[in-house]
Amino acid sequence: MIQSMTGFGKATCEYGNKKIVVEIKSLNSKQLDISTRISGLYREKEIEIRNELSKLLERGKIDFVLYVDNSNKESITQLNQSIIESYYHQILQISQNTGIEAPTNWFDVLLKLPDTMKTETIEMDENEWIEIRKAMAEAIIQLQNFRIQEGKSLENVFITKIASIAELLKQIEPYELERVEKIKARLEENLLSLSDKIDYDKNRLEQELIFYIEKLDVNEEKVRLNNHLNYFLETMQHEKSPGKKLGFIAQEIGREINTLGSKSNQSEMQKIVILMKDDLEQIKEQVLNIL
Repeated sequence: MIQSMTGFGKATCEYGNKKIVVEIKSLNSKQLDISTRISGLYREKEIEIRNELSKLLERGKIDFVLYVDNSNKESITQLNQSIIESYYHQILQISQNTGIEAPTNWFDVLLKLPDTMKTETIEMDENEWIEIRKAMAEAIIQLQNFRIQEGKSLENVFITKIASIAELLKQIEPYELERVEKIKARLEENLLSLSDKIDYDKNRLEQELIFYIEKLDVNEEKVRLNNHLNYFLETMQHEKSPGKKLGFIAQEIGREINTLGSKSNQSEMQKIVILMKDDLEQIKEQVLNIL
């Protein structure tokens, strides 16, 4: 079963008076690319978080966010009494020494001075981290379920497009036979118009004609293309995380379709090849989002 690299998961937990939020978003990427925004309280756990994400999400551009909702509950802010008293006595002393009138709005003045407020950070304990890990696990499961649902939609797209290419391949056959007969007729007609002017070896001409028609034969390309189409479906349905491999198979499908186009030498066949290329282009676009 294929999975998309696109997904989103969110979970919350409560510990003490804090509401802690975990959000994970995933987009397509050639490699695993993790970016994090983690509240300062939990920054020490970043490596552990990254290792967990790497193990469970495998590939994609991962945005991970861990924060405390209503961050004013994350720490306690208090007045720094000793510093305020020091400022007060210093200002009062300066007022007495200089004759400058002391302020009447003492608190407005004092609380604007440096370090009059102090913040005591509440450190994380192990029980809190256990709750956060549970929230992380829930968010990851949500993201994985999202990826699975998106993967089902992409699988339907691939099945439809592969079937379309296979059907178009069958439509080539009648035009292929018709093309060979037209080529023969055109060559014979041209040779008849030149027969009274040029002497040629009919046996050698027949050999060259056979060689020319064989060069235009597309049976090998048709067989290889059909095999690639079947291999794409098998890989999609049976391999784990087949995104890169499906991309390689799509490239091989493209090579065979291009060869068909270069050998077609017939307008109706070329139209069919163009339709194949359109289906394949849509497959290639979506393969980029497969895990």
